[in-house]
This record gives sequence, C-alpha cells and structure tokens, in this order.
Amino acid sequence: MALEKFRKRSAGPDYLLIIVIFALIIFGLVMVYAASAYTAEKTYGVSSYFFKKQFVAFIVGIVMWLIFSKIDYNFWKKNAFILLIITIILLVAVFIPGIGINASGASRWLDVGFTQIQPAEIAKLFFIIYLSAWLSKKGDGIRDFKGGFIPFVSILALISLLIIKQPDMGTMSIIAIVSFIMFIVAGASWAHIITGVGLGLSFLLILIKSAPYRFQRLMTFLNPTSDSLGASYHINQSLIAIGTGGLLGLGFGQSKQKLFYLPEAQTDSLFAIITEELGFFRAMLVILVFVFIAYRGLKIAKNAPDDFSRLLVVGITSWIIIQAFLNLSAMLGLVPLTGIPLPFISYGGTSLVVLLMATGILTNISKQANRQSNN
Repeated sequence: MALEKFRKRSAGPDYLLIIVIFALIIFGLVMVYAASAYTAEKTYGVSSYFFKKQFVAFIVGIVMWLIFSKIDYNFWKKNAFILLIITIILLVAVFIPGIGINASGASRWLDVGFTQIQPAEIAKLFFIIYLSAWLSKKGDGIRDFKGGFIPFVSILALISLLIIKQPDMGTMSIIAIVSFIMFIVAGASWAHIITGVGLGLSFLLILIKSAPYRFQRLMTFLNPTSDSLGASYHINQSLIAIGTGGLLGLGFGQSKQKLFYLPEAQTDSLFAIITEELGFFRAMLVILVFVFIAYRGLKIAKNAPDDFSRLLVVGITSWIIIQAFLNLSAMLGLVPLTGIPLPFISYGGTSLVVLLMATGILTNISKQANRQSNN
C-alpha cells in the first residue's frame, strides 16, 4: 500500500521544478519593486507602478500555466503548423500602422486595446513547438541536405529576418541558438551543423556591419572605457553596481545605481541591482537556481515519452538557460549588451506570461514522463 502511494506521488508532475520557478518569480516581483520604485514615483507618481503591472502579468501567467499544464502535449504537435502561421502573422503585424507600436525606432509591440504585447516573446515558444513537431516528424530524414537542412535553415531565416527587422537582435540570437541545439539533438549531421554555424556567424557579421549602433556595441564590449559617458555608459554603470555590492551587498532597497544612473534597472539590468543590494553570495543563488532548472529540464527530457516531447523540453529548457546566460553575461561585461530580460525575474508582462505557458507544457510532459517511467 505504501509503495503504491509512493508510485502515485512520483507519477505526478515535477513539483520541485514548479516550486523553484514560482519562488524565482516571487523574488523577481520583490526586486522589480525595489529597482523601479524611485523611477516609477518620479515618472508616474506611483512607486508601485511597474510592480502592479508585473503582478497582473503574474496572475494571468498562473491562469495560463494551469491551462497549459492540463493540455496533453500532443495537442501542440497536432497544431504546430497553425502556431507557426500565428507567429508569422504576429511578427508582421508589428509593422502595421495603428496596430503595431513604434517606440524609439523599434517596432516590437502590438496594441490589443487593454494592453500591449510583444510578439517576439510569443514567437520563442510557438517556434520551439513547431520546430519540435517538424524535427520529430522528419526523423532520420533530418540528415538529408535537401529535405532536412535546407528547410530548417529556410524557416529559421524567415523568423529571424522578421525579428531582426523590428529590430531585436537579442531575441533573434536566442531563437537561432535554441533552434540549432534542437537541430543537433534531433540527429543532424556534423557537416550540416558546421555549415549552419558558419552561415549563422556570417549573417551575424553582416548584421553588425550593416547597423552602426550594433558595431558600436561590439566596440564598446571590446573597450568598455572608450566612451564612458556615451556608448559605454550602460555597461559601466552595470559594472559599478555589481562592484559596489561586494560580497554581502548594500542592503535591500539601498541601491544607488537605480536612481537614474543604470538604464532599464527593472528590465534587462535587474541582475546588477540584485548584486548591488544583496551582494555576490546571494546573487550566486540566482545563478544556481537556473543551473537547477537546467538539470530538472534535462531530466524531464531524458524520461520524455517520445521524440516530440523530448525535443520540446530541450527547446524550452535551452531557451530559459541561454536567455539567462546572455543576460547575466551582458551585465558582467562578458558579451555585448543584448537588451533581453532575465527569465522569470525581470520586468516584462508578455515575457512572464509566455514563460509560465512554457512551464505549463513542462509540467504536463513531466507528469506523463513520470507516469510512463513508473509503468
């Protein structure tokens, strides 16, 4: 009887992963308020402006997580092509006057009446679902140049071009890297992988050379002290925040850099504020949490019921970890600034809701994977 009860419990979803992710979100809510209160008060007259918006996104995200966790993952495989079409439509819609919102030269948002959404965030999840279905359907055919490599590169190029047109090089980079990881896991040949990487790097160089601000970002990364009050200002302020925090931090709410010194303190620069206020030791716990998420994600992928679910888990887990890595590395000056948020923590309603949708899919797959492993 006791053994049967244990089997029933172990056949459920990965509760530990769910608890850790929700704890990370709650921590993020607290830090969003700490990082944005002063700016929100000065700009909107309400210190909790950004916190309230993020909290609403959290509530919506919980609802979406519950819904997605109940949907059998095979539903996404059957409707993968529809999701691809929706992705393309959303990415094109940002350029339509009256629907798309252009801010500071960027067309990344859609006005849906009661709120604004960022289609590129939705594209991350929907394209991973489509690619998982396509790769699993191809099977060994993925090793064929005309039937596997060319179609893969073509659809990835289409999505990448639509995103870089916004422009959003950070999101494009994440989607490209995650796609190639899935391509490798699906069994692609090394010749195709090397060719794909070569094409990707060539495309990256063209993008950098074609836009002066991208080239400037690269030069700033190579020499952060070259223009401390101009192009290098953001990264220098981030490094000041991290250095000022030391090992133990200045104390919660005591950051100096968030007082109009560090740009985007509550979004892509939030980790710098976390380190400044809580110190290196506590900031390391954030990194360890992402390592744990990677471990649990790969464990779910290992026990996944089929190729589609395995690729889907690999894609979602890779997306979370790569995005976290790029954000943290940018704050530490290890890679050029990308402008992408720290998953589950940084301010961004669409990002949080979509991540919780992805978590719902992981929840469903982990439940079925545990159930199968106990049969």
